[in-house]
Amino acid sequence: MLPRAVTRPSAARFALSRKTRKSITIAPKATPPGSPDSRSSGIDIQNNRLKEFESTDDLFYPSRETAERAHVRSMEQYRSMYLRSINDPEIFWTEIASELEWENLDETGAVRYNLDPSVGDVFSEWWSGARTNLAYNCLEKQIEEGRGDDLALIFEANDAINSTTFTFRELLVEVETFAKALKELGVGKRDVVVMYLPMIPALPISMLACARIGAIHSVVFAGYSAKALAVRIDDLKPKILLTASASRRGEKIIPLKRITDEALRTCERESGFRVERVVVKHNADVDTNDVPFLKIEDVPFDEEKDVWWNEFVAKHRNDGKTAPIEFLDSLDTAFILYTSGSTGKPKGIVHTVGGYQTHVYATAKYVLDLHPGQDIVFCTADLGWITGHSYGLYGVLLNGCATVIFEGTPTYPDAGVWWRIVDDRSVSVLYTSPTALNMLRSFGEDPVKRSDRSSLRVLGTVGEPISSETWLWYRNVVGDDRLPIVDTWWQTETGGHMIAPLPGATPLKPSSATFPFFGVVPVLLDPASGDVVKGEGSGCLCFAPPPWPGMFQDVFGAHERYVNSYFKVYEGGYFFSGDGARRDDDSYLFLTGRLDDVISVSGHRIGTAEVESALVQHPSCIEAAVVSIPHEIKGETIVAFAILDPSYKIGKEAERELIQNVRKEIGPFAAPGRVIIVKDLPKTRSGKIMRRILKKIAARNTEDFGDVSTLADPSVLDDIIDAEKKSR
Repeated sequence: MLPRAVTRPSAARFALSRKTRKSITIAPKATPPGSPDSRSSGIDIQNNRLKEFESTDDLFYPSRETAERAHVRSMEQYRSMYLRSINDPEIFWTEIASELEWENLDETGAVRYNLDPSVGDVFSEWWSGARTNLAYNCLEKQIEEGRGDDLALIFEANDAINSTTFTFRELLVEVETFAKALKELGVGKRDVVVMYLPMIPALPISMLACARIGAIHSVVFAGYSAKALAVRIDDLKPKILLTASASRRGEKIIPLKRITDEALRTCERESGFRVERVVVKHNADVDTNDVPFLKIEDVPFDEEKDVWWNEFVAKHRNDGKTAPIEFLDSLDTAFILYTSGSTGKPKGIVHTVGGYQTHVYATAKYVLDLHPGQDIVFCTADLGWITGHSYGLYGVLLNGCATVIFEGTPTYPDAGVWWRIVDDRSVSVLYTSPTALNMLRSFGEDPVKRSDRSSLRVLGTVGEPISSETWLWYRNVVGDDRLPIVDTWWQTETGGHMIAPLPGATPLKPSSATFPFFGVVPVLLDPASGDVVKGEGSGCLCFAPPPWPGMFQDVFGAHERYVNSYFKVYEGGYFFSGDGARRDDDSYLFLTGRLDDVISVSGHRIGTAEVESALVQHPSCIEAAVVSIPHEIKGETIVAFAILDPSYKIGKEAERELIQNVRKEIGPFAAPGRVIIVKDLPKTRSGKIMRRILKKIAARNTEDFGDVSTLADPSVLDDIIDAEKKSR
């Protein structure tokens, strides 16, 4: 393990550039670390050791076919590569980075960091001074290696008649064209571009165009409300904003431009900020074969500020000008993506170009087991989330594979739509959430069994812990009892996979994310004492130095929050994930959910304070507290406890109004499943709400509340229990 704030002296050195990279070789050892023939002693990952496996009924081993095709084909190979990634991180990660295009890439001093606030300021830097371009590696590099005519992007529209495809060469043309258009609007290096777009080709094209010219993109999920969009716009102060006239979701039409305008008016009114330009993509505004649409005359348009995408971009398509491109320092910001925190304000997570690019390239290659020109990945996450960024776009294209983006929902026009896409597009890797699987499982096996799915070879999950029942259904029904499931754990903050099996090597246990990825050192800490939990046990999932390349660099505009929220929670320089985990006697890791005040609903992280703030904005609500309880479909659902003004009439109407207020302020996905009207909340003598008690009441588990010695007024419990019963 590297000493904190000190880099490891390098045993060898090599410099790589775009012109010379392919001619550089590293002298192989007699038995290269990580080769299938290498051998390592049995070790347990927790203490840099991993036990040998014993054959048991709950282990699912990789098939011979899967192992023979995989990049990592045995646990011996995994052990060897893992140990090397921890003991020689600079050499290990620089070798992986060198598989992409760089200028001045050098393993000497590849990483500088300090993760311990008691030593100094927290920072992590990979390959400072080296230069690269994320979009170049996604597109030009693939074309140079002979994949120009291979599929790169497959768009499955909400209504199949609007679906289309792009080869790498065709996608490059679109990206270059839009990059030129952005430059005409004055967008350049380090300028921020906010994107409030549906899952249509304009979104990945915009992201790649920004990456090409060095602009910083920030994608806002198109399910967010005007208020939530305004908060992000006001924080970032973007140069321009990209949106669409509307979006289609099943049979619904969402007027995105109207929502955008409302958000911009909020910004002007509350802070005085005014965005320079709004580029509007025509979408869902044409009557085609009776599919849902929004009349073009109903789309608000400001001639002074707004620009129609199609007309604006068209003049750059064949203008004969060279498309701009900017090779960036590894430490330049690639994008800022917001995630909910335990306070009311969302956090802008900052990712840099070089480290993020390398980490998602490596994780997509090894965890999803991608092979250039051979795989088609259907990641069902929206590009407005980190999963969409890393494994719906960048990680897939960096590996020379095709990605499917889907505009619709998993049940429109019926619950078989995903499986038809798998068959029609020969999808080989399906990556989705337990929430979606729970929903599809509720429709039975028939929609799945009506499809062939023979093209599939890897199944993946992400977003929240998956139950053993759903895991087994996924393997047995979707995977025909033959496919590996890569159950992955990671976060917006980590950039890419942290704990995940390798499909050709790792014996699987249902609902376990198994072992750490290369360069990742997980530890379980006792939540109360901060002591390391050794061997079998449970605790808070944290990560010890050295940092992995994809680790985020900061919280935008809030460095103190970055340090306090992630590195000061426990002493010793640990990265605090906020999630709990359990380790069994085979060292397998099982995620148990959030430990802090963040709720995960349908894979969306929602801060309790954010929902509570939306509730109390209703004129009737004096105070509110929200908790989550297990939900068969969503994983978790929100239950709100609200104290109303005594003058307000209590009843179902009040509950509906409060729920509607959350939908308006944040978005439908954050709406509570229930609102329970109470007279008081359980609080400690210092005034802190005891949410663990509310959680038990919401789950109707009221036999044992545990230690309530700090409760200021125990009599409130009976009143809250009665209120919960009356609200059923």
